[in-house]
Amino acid sequence: MAKEKNALRLSALDRRATSLGLSIGQPLANARAMLPELKVMAANDGADRKLLEHIADWCDRFTPFVALDPPRALLLDVTGATHLFGGEKALLDRILAALRVQGFVVRGALAGTSMAARACARHRDGLVVEPGEEMAVTEPLPIEALFLDPVTTHAFRRAGLKTIGQVAHRDRRELTARFGSAMVFTLETALGKTEKPISPRIPLPDYSAERNFPEPIATEEVILASLVSLAETLCEALEKRGEGARRLETTFFRADGTVMRIAVETGSPTREPKVIERLFREKLDALADPLDPGFGFDLIRLSASRTQRQEGAAADFSADLNAEREIRFLIDRLSARFGAHRVLAFQANDTHIPEAAGAALPAQEVRGAKSSWEVRRKEEAPRRPLRLLAKPEEVETIAAIPASPPRRFRWRRVQHDVVLVEGPERIAMEWWRHLTPQSTRDYFRVEDTNGNRFWLYRDGLYLRETGNPRWYLHGVFA
Repeated sequence: MAKEKNALRLSALDRRATSLGLSIGQPLANARAMLPELKVMAANDGADRKLLEHIADWCDRFTPFVALDPPRALLLDVTGATHLFGGEKALLDRILAALRVQGFVVRGALAGTSMAARACARHRDGLVVEPGEEMAVTEPLPIEALFLDPVTTHAFRRAGLKTIGQVAHRDRRELTARFGSAMVFTLETALGKTEKPISPRIPLPDYSAERNFPEPIATEEVILASLVSLAETLCEALEKRGEGARRLETTFFRADGTVMRIAVETGSPTREPKVIERLFREKLDALADPLDPGFGFDLIRLSASRTQRQEGAAADFSADLNAEREIRFLIDRLSARFGAHRVLAFQANDTHIPEAAGAALPAQEVRGAKSSWEVRRKEEAPRRPLRLLAKPEEVETIAAIPASPPRRFRWRRVQHDVVLVEGPERIAMEWWRHLTPQSTRDYFRVEDTNGNRFWLYRDGLYLRETGNPRWYLHGVFA
């Protein structure tokens, strides 16, 4: 049961309740008056959707075109896949029989359009509609087969239009003016005159290879050997088009209906089977919850969901291409084992703001950056510190001359006496990136009596009318 319009109503029924005259949408009070011994439980929409998604994952073994049709239906586009399972009727029977074995009460039909299949699934279970026969099959069906809203269905009933055929023979302009264009489109789809493509719940991969097993496999050696074989098939297809994979996903279909997915990414396009197998081995070894084959996997699919053009590398006498390749492979292995968000590298940004000059990004994505780090001579001292604070910290100035760096300041409860000063380096903020004006900074390199060097800045320009400025410490030299 579920609460609808401030009333408890029946949202789902089993076969026995249906045979006793109950119907979905009926008020709970009326149902209890008809059957005092009626057992009810609260509806859980979140759990129902999760179960529907679980069934959709299982259906991926038949076709990648699987779409949700809430609250309790799935749409599968099996165009071009039926011959793999012995034909349309054999495929439909296999899906229905497998779901019933798992304990589900299921109905299904196969037709040229999604609405025609949906209507037949409810009222003509197990039917396979021949191409072009959608109108002849759906016209005798009751108007409820169109799954319209209750108000529209009741209006058709009151007008004496009880079947889809009776509605189909009415003028389309009359129906559009009374019920809207969406209802007319639904009718045309059920009759097979038009079609609305389904949107698969999971984006389709660019390349895919899969293997069915007559007997489910469960040992790690056989699983890895199957991955290598699938990788070889996938890499052949990639090589024909001059592309390499950047993201690969392996889907394991267990015999009991459970589906598990494992994905790896690479920093550069690859089509080497051994590299792919090594990355998945690293991923499998790093899983917190080891891959459980249960009673075995009866289908394994390897897909490349993101690809990129792979050009041949030009030889360079001054470059060690093999060493660079090994570094890329090491980054991919570490990312597969620990996660790409944990293997970071610094990338230079084209800006003069100190805290934005570099960013820590996943190491797989930093190559090919437009900006590069500034090159300085070996004998030249760094103008900016290697270590910047996460946030500039205000310092307490003890002895200071207006418009000049402090001669003595206290930072983190420690007093520092300044003996050397270099600067200033004036940095104006990027005014086009902020809604409110930002203060200009004057940076100074200072050294205390103990040889410690700091990077201080004055917040804002010094003006006599504003009094003493505020000083901040932004970095520490090594």
